[in-house]
Amino acid sequence: MDFSQDISLLLRVAAAMLFGGVIGFERELGKHAAGLRTHMLLAGAAALIVGLGDSVAEHFQQDQYRDLLQVDPIRLIEAVVACVGFIAAGTIIRGARDGEVSGLTTASSLIMSAAVGIAVGIGAYVIAAGVTLMCVVVLTVMRKVEKKL
Repeated sequence: MDFSQDISLLLRVAAAMLFGGVIGFERELGKHAAGLRTHMLLAGAAALIVGLGDSVAEHFQQDQYRDLLQVDPIRLIEAVVACVGFIAAGTIIRGARDGEVSGLTTASSLIMSAAVGIAVGIGAYVIAAGVTLMCVVVLTVMRKVEKKL
């Protein structure tokens, strides 16, 4: 990986953290278990893991590894999803009181932040921005609709 690739990956992680922060800001306003920092770090980590996939694949394309190892980028995404599932489950368990299940929306927003990070990690900025906007609309507008119902 050369310097320009390093900078490109850093910018992707920063963009993912920004998008994750937008989602997390809404959660922070509602004083939920996972807020601004959690969403930012999760989206950034997802982008970093997926972005590093290019470096790993490039490294193992060298002649000495070519016949020994195949790199599957889908496994990186699976790893991100598994990690996020673990964190999201923690927000649900932490929120369970008196037999009531709570924290599902926060867990879902964490999964969406990771998905946004994955999108940024592969360079799909328009998709990431659009999904971030949709998440904020769902989290803010639908809360008001839900309260009225």
